Amino acid sequence: MADTIVLATGNRHKFAELKEVLGGIPIEFRGLVDFAPAPEAIEDGATFAENACKKAVHYARLFGLPCLADDSGLVVDALAGRPGVHSARYAGPDATDRANCDLLLREMAGVGKRTARFVCVLTLATPNGASLSWEGRCEGEIIAERRGEHGFGYDPLFLIPELDKTLAEIPLEAKGAFSHRGRALAQFIDEFDQIQKWLRQQPAGPASRREGTVP
Repeated sequence: MADTIVLATGNRHKFAELKEVLGGIPIEFRGLVDFAPAPEAIEDGATFAENACKKAVHYARLFGLPCLADDSGLVVDALAGRPGVHSARYAGPDATDRANCDLLLREMAGVGKRTARFVCVLTLATPNGASLSWEGRCEGEIIAERRGEHGFGYDPLFLIPELDKTLAEIPLEAKGAFSHRGRALAQFIDEFDQIQKWLRQQPAGPASRREGTVP
């Protein structure tokens, strides 16, 4: 069980980003496309942590393999934290990235305070329900027009002030050093030896959820 981990995303951009950052780890990473169509996880949690755990446990139990899932989103101070956990469907259930960005631009029109952050909670779960979690953040500002051709989601509108670049202006191979997801994944990579030991110790039966750093 410790030799294969499922990356629980159907988003090809996110899968490519995960694979890029995790490329140096000596383990097989598989995507949801490697399996027969399966019921989607119900992400109805109130926080990123709740949704990441729901997704990771759901697919780990379905496939009988450890599953690494994340829930990420944009938190804008002037919008009282919106879009938050609804980032992917901000403009509607089937919203495109462009539609979500257009709505954000409309809501931020004329707003002076434009500080925001991307948040990622990364959860590794096993088929017995045990899990570990990590969190990464990226601080920035919302700009008034799109910049950059890389990335996805709100990346073209999210400026990192110290770089004077949006996330969409940073190539994929460099994005992990700055992004919220990259920072969460860096913690996962740093602890990977202990994570493998933890995976090998997991019983087959039900287990309660565990959070935080690896013992």
